[in-house]
Amino acid sequence: MSINVLPVRPRILCLIGARSASRWKRISGVSILRHSFSTTTYQMDQLSYYCGIDAEPLHRYGEGGYHPTLLGDVLKDGRYRILHKLGWGGYSTVWAARDLREHKYVALKISAAEKRQQSQEVDVMRTLAAATRTDQPGSHHLMSMLDNFQLEGPNGSHDCFVLEMLGPSVSDLVETRMSDERLPGKLAKTIAKQALLGLDYLHQQKIGHGDLHIRNLAFTIPSVDSLNEEQFCKKLGKPETGMVRRKDGKPLDPGVPQYLVRPFSYPADSSLFSSPIKIIDFGEAFLSNDTPRTLHTPLPIRAPEIIFGEKLDYRVDMWSMGCLLFELVVGQPPFDSIMTTPTVLVRQMLEMCSDDLPERWQQSWRAIDNKAAGENSNYTLQQWLEEMYFDGERNEDLTRDDIIKVGELVGGMLRFEPSTRTSAREVLQDPWFNGE
Repeated sequence: MSINVLPVRPRILCLIGARSASRWKRISGVSILRHSFSTTTYQMDQLSYYCGIDAEPLHRYGEGGYHPTLLGDVLKDGRYRILHKLGWGGYSTVWAARDLREHKYVALKISAAEKRQQSQEVDVMRTLAAATRTDQPGSHHLMSMLDNFQLEGPNGSHDCFVLEMLGPSVSDLVETRMSDERLPGKLAKTIAKQALLGLDYLHQQKIGHGDLHIRNLAFTIPSVDSLNEEQFCKKLGKPETGMVRRKDGKPLDPGVPQYLVRPFSYPADSSLFSSPIKIIDFGEAFLSNDTPRTLHTPLPIRAPEIIFGEKLDYRVDMWSMGCLLFELVVGQPPFDSIMTTPTVLVRQMLEMCSDDLPERWQQSWRAIDNKAAGENSNYTLQQWLEEMYFDGERNEDLTRDDIIKVGELVGGMLRFEPSTRTSAREVLQDPWFNGE
């Protein structure tokens, strides 16, 4: 067995408030890695294309790549009209659209024509659409697929997902509306409970999410369909476009769009505090009868069994939920998120997990760990949680008893041995989530 070192692949997005050149963001039901470029130039079949705005890479427009989508395009026999771009990722572009038949706004995810290996997104979304039960509260905390279809274009055949139009992510709200980048304690608890309800329902359907983190929780915007198109587009901002050119001046290939559109997201504001959240982005999700060999979960929330290359199941989500609860309460994740490596991450896990590294992983770990015995800081999870929360610099509206309870709940989920992690339902049954 060897440690599985995986890159964090580009994903899907929200593009508000990024503070670095490359940052995880999300938009309307999908989350994407945003890249910033002042002027974009890429080589495609030894031909140089360029565009002067911050948008998706032009080299992905070609056989097997993105569909060349333009504002005003109407897809699926005249049903969905493209209004604005919401974002992009390594395997898709995402657009705000108007459903002309149902008179509502939707997020339209157009996948690249090449099929991503191991992706079960279509099967998972169809399973959820068929299984949704309104009497189960958790079903209301999962993003809904409203329709899906195939789109034939110059670059191939594209899977298209019509998703409910959702608002900004919890991460966006924290970054743009919380001066100390920490949620009020009551709101953090509410969001965590709703995420657990959604996760419990997902696991009841024998589905693992595989990519649960703060950027994949989005607020609902119940009043959005009451807006006319002019009002809706004003909310998102006027589309900013940049013409695509070939440096040699020749015409564009058929699979390259005439222009790119800078992505915008639905604005984050304090009115969302009372809106429910939903779990979004099922690009890493899987059915229990077809578990993936690995997952591309962001490294700081990656479960240890992914790192050690072990067979996976839905309990990877409970590890991520432990990290998520910590981050919702404290304002930052429990493990380092900047320039970390699998080796550094496992060392931090060894300090904070309440159980020992399983014997079956010991040999792999000894082979790569060159740190002398006794060098660990011996910081416990509870000590780290209290030090981070009671830092004297940010809002501290939860009591010490609250933080002790949060430590117990997080500790039950952050366990090396997947079979010993508390389930979403067990966490929900704790009195902390049911009291005032």
